[in-house]
This record gives sequence, C-alpha cells and structure tokens, in this order.
Amino acid sequence: MATWLGIDVGSTSVKVAVVRSAYRKLAIERLVSVEIAAPADATAAVRDAVSTAMAGLPPAIDAMATALEGHKAAIHRLLVPATAQRQLTDVLAYELEAQVPFDMEGAVFDWRVLDRSAVPQAEQQVAVVAAVARVDDVKARIQLVQGATNQEPERVSVGPFALGALAPYVPGLADHACVAIVDLGAKASEVLVMERGEAVFARTLSTGTDGLPATASRLARDIRVSLAGHRAQGGAAPTAIYVCGGGAFVSGAEGFLSGELETPVHLLPVPNLDASPLGESARELPRYAKAVGLALTLAGRGSGLNMRRGPLAFERGFSWVREKIPVLAGLASVIAVSFAFSAWARVYTIGKQRSVLEDALGSVTKTVLGSEVSTAQEAQDLLSKEVSLSDDDPMAHADAFDVMVRLSEVIPMSMTHDIEELDVQKSHVVVRGIVGSIPDAQSIATSLGEKPCFDGVKIKSTTQAVGTDRQKYVMEFDLRCPEDVRAGAKKKDAASGGGK
Repeated sequence: MATWLGIDVGSTSVKVAVVRSAYRKLAIERLVSVEIAAPADATAAVRDAVSTAMAGLPPAIDAMATALEGHKAAIHRLLVPATAQRQLTDVLAYELEAQVPFDMEGAVFDWRVLDRSAVPQAEQQVAVVAAVARVDDVKARIQLVQGATNQEPERVSVGPFALGALAPYVPGLADHACVAIVDLGAKASEVLVMERGEAVFARTLSTGTDGLPATASRLARDIRVSLAGHRAQGGAAPTAIYVCGGGAFVSGAEGFLSGELETPVHLLPVPNLDASPLGESARELPRYAKAVGLALTLAGRGSGLNMRRGPLAFERGFSWVREKIPVLAGLASVIAVSFAFSAWARVYTIGKQRSVLEDALGSVTKTVLGSEVSTAQEAQDLLSKEVSLSDDDPMAHADAFDVMVRLSEVIPMSMTHDIEELDVQKSHVVVRGIVGSIPDAQSIATSLGEKPCFDGVKIKSTTQAVGTDRQKYVMEFDLRCPEDVRAGAKKKDAASGGGK
C-alpha cells in the first residue's frame, strides 16, 4: 500500500491531491487548494502556500510529484531515423540544440517515443516528443517543494503532460482518435493533445480566465492557434475537447468555447477512481485534474515526462530506508516464518516418503530374498550373497572379431586361403574355407587350437572343390576362455572329480 502526492503549483493557487493504492485499487484520499499570497518575494509565497496545503495531510507520503511551468520549458515533436533508436539520447541532444534558445550544457531533457503506427513511413522514422528545461529552473522547483515539505519530489513533470496519466481512468480520453484537454487557469492555460490515449502535443498559453468575459475571444483564439499548431505537425483535428482546472467552472465556458472552436467541449469527466473519501467535494475533481495526474505518474507506469534526469536524477536516501524499517522488519518476519514452515513441511514429507519406501523395501526383500531389510546397503549385501554365480557373463572375453583376428594370424602369407562362411552362434564357431590341400587345413586347425579361448578345434570334413584341385573344409570349435568359467562352476567340477 503506497501513498502518492501530486502538487500543482499554479499562478494564483497551489492544489494538492493525495492518491492511495491498496489491493489493486486506487483511491483519492484528499484534495486541498490554497491561494498564493502576493508579497514581494513570490517564491516565499509559493513555499508558504505549499506548506499550508501540506498541513493536515497524512504524515507518511511515499512519493510526491510536481510540475514545471510550461513557459519555462521547450516542447518539440521530432522525427528521427529508426536506425538511431539505440543512440537516441545523443541524437536528440544534437537535434534539440538547434531548436532551443539556451545552451544544452546547462539543460536537462526527457522524451517519449510515440506510437509508430501513427507516423507515416514508420519503418524509416520514429516520432518523439521531447521537453527541454534549464537545470537551474528544475532545481529551483525541487528546492521549493523540498523546503516546504522536507521531502524531495520524485518526479518533476512539464506543463500539462501530467494530464496524460488520467487517460486510463477517465472515460473518453482513450476512446477517441484525437482529443484535447485544456487546463484553464486564472492567468495562464495549458493545452494537451492526446491521440489514442497518448500525449503527443502540449502548449502553454499566457491567457487565463482573469479578464473574462472581455478576454474570452482572445482565449478561444489562443486555443484555436494551438490546435492548428498540432495539425501543422501532421496531427489530426480533435474530435472532442475537455476542460479542467479552476476556469472550467466559470459559467458558460463550455458553451462559449464549443461555439468558438466548432468542436464539442465538455467538462473533464470524473476519473474511475475511488472518490468515496472525498464526499461531496468529489464533484470538484476536474479542478484538481493536474494534481491528480501528477500523483498518478508515480504509479509506476512511467507516464508523462520527468525532468529529474542526469545530474538531477532522484535518489532515495537512508532516511527513506529508515522510515521503511518497520515494514521491512515485518516482511522479513513473514518470510522467516514462511521459510521455517516450508522447511518443516519438506522434512516431514521426506520422512513420510522414507518410511513408505523402507516398508516397501522390506516387503520386496522378504518375498524375493527371504529376509526383511530396511536399508539399501543391507539389500545389496543380501543380494550379493544370494545371486547365482553361475550365470552367463553377458560380455564374453572372445567374439567373432577375435576369431577373424586369430585366423589371420595362423594362416601363413604363402598359403592361398578363402573363407566362404564364418558362423558364430553363442560360443560355437563353424568355419567353411578353401585351401590348397588337406594338410594345409589341418595345420590351420592345429595352430588355432594352440590359441587361448579356442577349445576343441577340429576339421569335421573335407571335399574336393568343383573344377579345381583345391580342397574345401569345415572346421568347428568352441569359444571358451578361462575367465568365462565362474568360481561356482569350478567348484562344481572339482566336486564331481573328487567323487570319482
């Protein structure tokens, strides 16, 4: 559960909105507005107004956001090559340097890459909206809020871009292809154009609601010129315009602007957030739209632009960690208890499995081996004692390949010899060959019988080869190596011999 604070510093008042998140639900806890006095030191007056607005708010604020006035920043929409996205920071710094009226070395900028589907030739170019401000101006706004609240703002937005954070929560903002939001202030107004729920254009006007109705036509003209500037950059004409801020509640503002701009103008709808803590003041939510939007930029979605970049990047200090020690200690306790329970459950499960396996092993060994044991080592020892030692070794010490090798060794180089068939069935071998004479066949059998593992080598038959004076022969023997005779068989043979 987190608590976020949005501080909207206007020309005549400071508006504060407190948004709390809990169980995937956002609720607006408080809305506060304080008028700014007009002493000689305007900065001190704004600081006093912020301090007054903070009085009575929840003491535990997790993060806060504020905004820099639009006239203190330069906002541009650029088209850059798609191949330059990996070096976008350097490319934008170069592109913006030629378009801003101050040195980029003392400036800070932020940008957002727009939806590529809205850009002609999107495969070659990428649309980027960027804002540039002086480091001194951003630092002054940070120090002003810190001096009034004893806490640094985590985000510093620019102009009306914070209103873009309302798109997921306000019906109608994301439904239209193009809409405009006009934040009407007393001495200045801000225009934000959104396409498919994405902020693509912003402009700050020097005309507000002070001086109405005499300045009404001028205000409408400035809004019309701003919307024309958006269309000049390739944007579409807005199909609807929503007004918010203090000037949105001026009687007849919607009807007048609708007629002057020839576009439907409506009061900004109330966001789909839990506003029950506000009671009757929930109807005043459009007046605090920018403050609520600033608080929503802290929700982790990265909406809007943030001037706390580079040397002004926000860093949480040890004091913030110290404030979170109770929460961290509670989480650590929960994790420790969960780990202990998980370890106990694991040990208990393994113990039960071991007991089941030992019972199964005892049952099997008693059935098969005649004795009940409970460990694998005992079962292995019992199996070694009971296993038959006279079983055939599946890996013989001599095979058909050895027969061919020994034949090649006992046949002299001077002898003409042909093998018609070599048949090896288990340990019995039959060789059918052709030699020059019967003595040659007999010499081969004699030499082969002297080799180890070749038992009972003998010539079974000889015949005259058809059409030649050579002799065919059939030789048989058994493959029986001394290593293949098991100890049990030797004892059995010894016992049989002793009986005789």
